[in-house]
Amino acid sequence: MPLDQPLNSLGLAKPPHETRVVVAMSGGVDSSVVAAQLAEQGYDVVGVTLQLYDHGAALAKKGACCAGRDIHDARRVAETMGFPHYVLDYENTFRDAVIEEFVDAYLAGATPVPCIRCNQRVKFKDLLATARDLDADCMATGHYIQRKLGPLGPELHRATDPARDQSYFLFATTHDQLAYLRFPLGHLASKAETRALAARYGLAVADKPDSQDICFVPNGDYAAVIEKLRPGSAAPGEIVDLAGRVLGQHRGVIHYTIGQRRGLGIGGLNDPIYVVRLDPGLRRVVVGPKAALSTRVIPLAEINWLGDAPFASRSEWHLDVKVRSTRPPRPALVRPLTSSTAEVELLAPEDGVSAGQACVFYAPDGSRVFGGGWIGRGR
Repeated sequence: MPLDQPLNSLGLAKPPHETRVVVAMSGGVDSSVVAAQLAEQGYDVVGVTLQLYDHGAALAKKGACCAGRDIHDARRVAETMGFPHYVLDYENTFRDAVIEEFVDAYLAGATPVPCIRCNQRVKFKDLLATARDLDADCMATGHYIQRKLGPLGPELHRATDPARDQSYFLFATTHDQLAYLRFPLGHLASKAETRALAARYGLAVADKPDSQDICFVPNGDYAAVIEKLRPGSAAPGEIVDLAGRVLGQHRGVIHYTIGQRRGLGIGGLNDPIYVVRLDPGLRRVVVGPKAALSTRVIPLAEINWLGDAPFASRSEWHLDVKVRSTRPPRPALVRPLTSSTAEVELLAPEDGVSAGQACVFYAPDGSRVFGGGWIGRGR
């Protein structure tokens, strides 16, 4: 290979036809466009779709990312564009690495984010290892996030389109993974551009709706999944106020989340009340005024740091943080306790911060993502 070989569109010093790319294909329009675009550019594309759970049982469910219909759609895209496509059975891995923890976290009163764990433990770990086994030069996905080359190597940046940005769900991507991954859609200005590309390639998924639910949770009914996997887990108990006074009865702690206001079944109170704490050990749902939801200090564990200097090299970092996927980043002081734990002080308190959610770090003056950690229970 000549030393002056120019970089291809994926940043590799090889011509596209000598560059093998494994594309993680969910069957949706985003990953389908990535695969079609790379195939059109002449890359040696290999499409891979993961069967993450019993898709036979999921065929009647619309809007899931990995049901049988989606596997069929991914295969059709591969046939249309003329590249090989494989379906890998990851049911056992997905159950052990994602579903079981999701259930246990809910039973412990947390609010987990299984899509992050799926990216962290399945797609960017096992599937990435499979891509290497296939002698691929890199792996591409349809996520809306950007990989940019900085002075010290690849950096993670938010997508150009704030409405599509998926950085919250990808904060656990490591430096090593980032070196191998590619995100060809992160620079697009809107989802309409993606659908226009799908139509140009003649893909049947061009108008396919986006998935909304967690793929293994039909219709967003978390409690039904938990009860199926842990029979008897929805035992009833008491709804109490902050002083411990019983205000009513509930039908199982797993039916409630921090910040919830509706569906408490408690009347006759002058002011609105919210779920402020869950106590699975005592089977209690603790409620209180909105002010009781306010949080300023957040403990974090399992931190993945994407900064240039070591995380614990400073006593504090001035960053913006996002504590839920639907909220904008807010200014904070991030104080390392160890290389993998920290305390975050929000400059303005947030409501409804929940254990089990992620806290993601961002540059205050730019698009760079500095990683993040998992929210624990506060003091």
